[in-house]
Amino acid sequence: MAKRTKEEILKLVKENDVKFIRLWFTDVMGQVKSFSITDEELEGALENGMGFDGSSITGYQDIEESDMIAMPDPDTFVILPWRPKEKAVARMICDILTPDKTPYEGDPRYVLKRALKRAKDMGFDHFYLGPELEFFYFKSDGGTDILDKGGYFDLTTLDVASDLRRETVLALESMGVQIEYSHHEVAPSQHEVDMKYKDALMMADNVITYKVTVKEIASKFGVYATFMPKPIFGQNGSGMHTHQSLFKGNKNMFFDAKSKDNLSEIARSYIAGLLKHSQEICAIFAQTTNSYKRLVPGYEAPVYIAWSRRNRSALVRVPHYYPGKEQATRCEFRACDPACNPYLTFAAMLHAGLDGIEKNYKVPAPMEQNLYHLTDAERKEKNIETLPDSLGQAIAIAEKSALVKKVLGEHIFPRFIELKRKEWDDYKVQVPQCELDKYLSIL
Repeated sequence: MAKRTKEEILKLVKENDVKFIRLWFTDVMGQVKSFSITDEELEGALENGMGFDGSSITGYQDIEESDMIAMPDPDTFVILPWRPKEKAVARMICDILTPDKTPYEGDPRYVLKRALKRAKDMGFDHFYLGPELEFFYFKSDGGTDILDKGGYFDLTTLDVASDLRRETVLALESMGVQIEYSHHEVAPSQHEVDMKYKDALMMADNVITYKVTVKEIASKFGVYATFMPKPIFGQNGSGMHTHQSLFKGNKNMFFDAKSKDNLSEIARSYIAGLLKHSQEICAIFAQTTNSYKRLVPGYEAPVYIAWSRRNRSALVRVPHYYPGKEQATRCEFRACDPACNPYLTFAAMLHAGLDGIEKNYKVPAPMEQNLYHLTDAERKEKNIETLPDSLGQAIAIAEKSALVKKVLGEHIFPRFIELKRKEWDDYKVQVPQCELDKYLSIL
């Protein structure tokens, strides 16, 4: 697909009465950062980027070397549908550069670009992804008062968020994000809008667009949307199951018509890589202390490191909706949650899978039985390990991982570890209400 030119962007701005352009990028944790320029500044920004202070961005530069440049990517130009049409507002996602115009090692988008280059060098033209982001609607950001008591796929008056989802889908489609499904999820007031699969970089851009859009439309309706992994005790948390495949041109390298299950040796080695390195990259795809309240048995969140052709209790699943169809052959990694940084998470999964291919990892036998029903002894007998059960444990494993260091790079790796360790240390000293309820009156 041809890249948009500067002239095309300037023409779009004029034709659509765009006055303000928001420049978006993320910090290391995945929080969207933004500043606005006017249409008069756009031509210069497209040529030379816009300078900003990187020392104020989490995980970026130290104060003595803080000058950064945000270089807008013309292919990410969209008009924000929730803003007025007169003197409209557009947005562009930026690559972060150093003052000498080289890619900044601390830019999460660049981390994903590096991973995609490795895939390209190994002969893979496309890393296609289809993440499924779940989220909750609450009455405000001050608590967890739900809007409905609906359940999975419910189509009843219980699902009062249908209009919210409708407006969200329309907004996303107006920004070029293709949508496949939208529906109520398992927990009360929990929802999902699924995007059509895309190349990894575009999909990571779409994920941050999706999260901003869901929140903006919710705010327009006077409610609050959250991607917190586990906001309600005793209910399912919100995941980001991520379907993935590698293509060479139009050929799906995960597909083998001669194989009994249509999975190629490349797919098997890729899956083996995801399984082998899942503990190491867990701190990236489940990066908050709250993430580990979701990753517990019994709530459809996989914690056991195994794969299956259909079994949703396994960490990696191979969907069989369309058996024998080449384009649909893929694997689904089920442990990610939507609080992660998509650029880092997609890069981590890709590197893990590529290691499996490059080093010819052998995938274990698939586990088709419900892993939650096995005893600890039975899982031990089958050599089924588990994901870390806390952010502290995940960080301890990531810190020793050569793969995580390769994923994040020399700049981000120590900063990421430091930030996450501080988050864990802050969490450990808290006194939660459940401890007060249990101990205060008896000790």
